[in-house]
Amino acid sequence: MAHPKRRHSSTRRDKRRTHYKATPVALSTDAQTGEVHERHHAHVFEGNLFYKGQMVIENYAKTA
Repeated sequence: MAHPKRRHSSTRRDKRRTHYKATPVALSTDAQTGEVHERHHAHVFEGNLFYKGQMVIENYAKTA
């Protein structure tokens, strides 16, 4: 197993970690409802569940 002979400095460690960053959530606007939602996720609009511009479950908010 690899084992370092010398300690890595904090600067060297931090240089390696510069690429680890949070990315913003991609948003889309539904063509049918005009609702802004997270891409590739179903969303509730006026009590109904929509996905890809189509109603998937009617009266979803009452059942959930």
